[in-house]
Amino acid sequence: MVRFIELIRNCLTDIREIMPWDLVDRMKENPDLLLLDVREPCEFDAMHIRGSMNVPRGILESACEWDYEETEPELVNARKREIVVVCRSGHRSVLAAHSMQVLGYENVVSLRTGLRGWNDYEEPMENIRGEKVEEEDADNYFTATLRPDQKRPKG
Repeated sequence: MVRFIELIRNCLTDIREIMPWDLVDRMKENPDLLLLDVREPCEFDAMHIRGSMNVPRGILESACEWDYEETEPELVNARKREIVVVCRSGHRSVLAAHSMQVLGYENVVSLRTGLRGWNDYEEPMENIRGEKVEEEDADNYFTATLRPDQKRPKG
């Protein structure tokens, strides 16, 4: 059986990652860059990078193709565009970038460290209303919290 983190590592042999400071540069150099946020809508609504497109990981593959209820025309037409996939920590974006490469996307990368790292690099985010998210609020939001039942049993 392959564990989640091993699945991520296996995909990393096929995809590229960039760091938050590289994304800042790419955004300046390429105004046509597509930022694809694959988190769930409630996560996206709370905070995201300005100009990001939200397509949750669970519907990504059908959003990348014509003739599905989830079809996103901008995404379908972006197979040759530079795309940076983002998520909370950089794990879902690795899986998403891998899927997109399999589907024929030519220039797709994952944001290493995800939005946690983007926030640590002190880059701005906004909520669904377009309001700036304060860094402290983002710090609190990105702090992992596990319920007792989510932790590995002892023994």
